[in-house]
Amino acid sequence: MIDYLIGVDGGDCATRVRIAAAKDGSRATIAEATGGPSGLGLGIDKAWNAVQSTVAAAFAAAGIAQPPLARVAIGLGLAGVYNKQWAANFVGADPGYAALVLETDAFTTLMGAHGGAPGAIVAIGSGSVGKVLFPDGSRRIVGGWGFPAGDEAGGAWIGLRAINHAQQVLDGRREPGALADSVIAHCGGSRDALQTWLGQATQTDYAALAPLVLDHAADAVARAILLDAGQEAGNIARTLDPDGTLPLALCGGLGKALRDYLPQGLSSRAGTPQGDAAAGALRMLALYLDIHPIEPRRAE
Repeated sequence: MIDYLIGVDGGDCATRVRIAAAKDGSRATIAEATGGPSGLGLGIDKAWNAVQSTVAAAFAAAGIAQPPLARVAIGLGLAGVYNKQWAANFVGADPGYAALVLETDAFTTLMGAHGGAPGAIVAIGSGSVGKVLFPDGSRRIVGGWGFPAGDEAGGAWIGLRAINHAQQVLDGRREPGALADSVIAHCGGSRDALQTWLGQATQTDYAALAPLVLDHAADAVARAILLDAGQEAGNIARTLDPDGTLPLALCGGLGKALRDYLPQGLSSRAGTPQGDAAAGALRMLALYLDIHPIEPRRAE
């Protein structure tokens, strides 16, 4: 018997867990927690450690002794699932859940944003991706290629643009300004310190620069970066649904922040998501269990 359902939204910056009761059929949320990153690109062991520690924190927050995994089903939407080998390795390291459903974080975001109904999302966090569910049940993805090759408009992409500007300011190729001063200070305050920062920076580190760009939106360079990000997000949205007939939601940690920088007409069409990716992971898991009540686990 499954007593609890767990929905997981795992990215390269954080992991969000939501636990619902399964025994009474209500599937009401009883606990939530946030932990460290669990994107598969960071390593399978690190991803599972982040998931498990965040699940434990959620049970602890609810005052519930953590049950045996054989009485728990888990649905996960994780960054990096598009890499089939990473996904297979992650499922292969399953510590023993009664049922496991693994999908991309884009799909669980889509499920949460429109309550499982047809629609499109542009999700912008440390990276970026667009996904659409059509009325006939088919899906399409745009973007999601990963940093630094893709993820246009994402936090790391914005941070990379900002760090490049700071480099040019230190060289004397560009005029100094508030954004460059802030980025240089964040990275240690000197050329040598910036070189050291670059030698060890991860996608998460680059994404941590995005708030500085938003904070200095009055700076001409910062505003240009944000407007470019808005154009990239708009390109994703238009490619997903060229006719603009489906509901569109801007999701992710930077989705709301970039709304004002979207191309004219798109910002008014982009709505607020009904639920987040953790809610979408729970919905995905519940639907799977309704259809496959006796199968032990599955990787989508």
